[in-house]
Amino acid sequence: MAKEKIRFECSNCEHVSPKWLGVCPVCGEWNTFTEKREKKKSSKKHKVEISESTSSEAVRLSEIGTEHQERISANLEEFDRVLGGGFVEGSFILLGGDPGIGKSTLMLQTAKNSENLKILYIAGEESGAQIKQRAQRIGLSGENLYISSDTDVQSVIHTARKLKPDLLVIDSIQTLFSDELTSLPGSIRQIRECSALLQQIAKKENITTLMIGHVTKDGDIAGPRILEHMVDTVLHFEGDKNHLYRLLRCVKNRFGPAQEVGVFEMKEGGLEEVTNPSELFLSDSDLEVSGNSIACVMEGTRPILVEIQALVSSSNYGTPQRTASGFDQRRLSLLLAVLEKRAGLYFGDQDVYLNVAGGLKITDPAADLAVVSALASSLNNEIVDRKKVFIGEVGLGGEIRNVSYLEQRIREAGKMGIQKVVMPKSGTAVQAKTELKSAATISELM
Repeated sequence: MAKEKIRFECSNCEHVSPKWLGVCPVCGEWNTFTEKREKKKSSKKHKVEISESTSSEAVRLSEIGTEHQERISANLEEFDRVLGGGFVEGSFILLGGDPGIGKSTLMLQTAKNSENLKILYIAGEESGAQIKQRAQRIGLSGENLYISSDTDVQSVIHTARKLKPDLLVIDSIQTLFSDELTSLPGSIRQIRECSALLQQIAKKENITTLMIGHVTKDGDIAGPRILEHMVDTVLHFEGDKNHLYRLLRCVKNRFGPAQEVGVFEMKEGGLEEVTNPSELFLSDSDLEVSGNSIACVMEGTRPILVEIQALVSSSNYGTPQRTASGFDQRRLSLLLAVLEKRAGLYFGDQDVYLNVAGGLKITDPAADLAVVSALASSLNNEIVDRKKVFIGEVGLGGEIRNVSYLEQRIREAGKMGIQKVVMPKSGTAVQAKTELKSAATISELM
């Protein structure tokens, strides 16, 4: 008779060792190794039982039908925009976001607007009564919404096969577990196993599945990075708790354009769509002060007008301060160096503070020209016309470079009542009703 194998496993990171160790060499935790007796592996692990109607035989590409790829509308224009037109039947979606940002509310809002959809909601973090209280607050009757608090992945699959919902929502993937594993829910092995089983049920049973995932301190979705490779679409729900707006950003989409953005506003009755984000981020104040300029940035394929605010004041310390909110601080230092070298403006003894109004974080290089204008305006104490928008990237030689989607940006500026657009000289061929001003360098702009 063969001797039974004994191994030691870290309860924190699940590192396996043939002998007991005081400290785990992987995670560095003390006294976490426990004795495990090796069991025979189950043949059901990593697999979902295949129904009789499901064929595993290889077929020609020409014989595969595409009728199952029809899209299901979420009846939320901003949500459909990010998904590329709606949910694709049988797709596997991952939604991440900070705690309390509104991920569960977004799902309930979808259920409220889509009374024709049958939705199965797996609530691993809340009870059914808690979800009903939240649903009543946003006016959801819940005739098409089914709630289950069972977090055993095999039970979830059984319920989904029995109910055959149009949309299966897992809230959250970190609460699901499989009896085939001895590790705790939320561990790397459990997340991998449960995700693999849910992926199979989504593809084989053609059930659109949306998993909600926790995020780490760095803003990444918690769990292994392989989770993002398994799914068809990765969505991030972002927002500042000090502001009411929320951004739904798509970072991966196999069935549509990536980097698309939807804008919502959190109100007492739930999330409301913002169809014109430029009105949200532009100040409605008529106060004219130096250091303010307007930029047009692209979020996905959507142009948004934002207000750039700069404050340049004399420094009281030996080293001047450089502070940026909503803008890359290293990019700010680069633009200050270009202004000093190419435009003759001196910031060496000045504190510089830069802010993007509304709390929006921008990475679009087309905002460079507006930042440069705001800095020069504050330094010289000259007011920039609020009916003027600046579009262009600034190079190290002081040249103003062309940017993408120039026509869409100019069209958005005209829609918001902007009278003048300052743009790169290389983009003068663009036709627009708005008055266009071009500049080749920042010294010419000054």
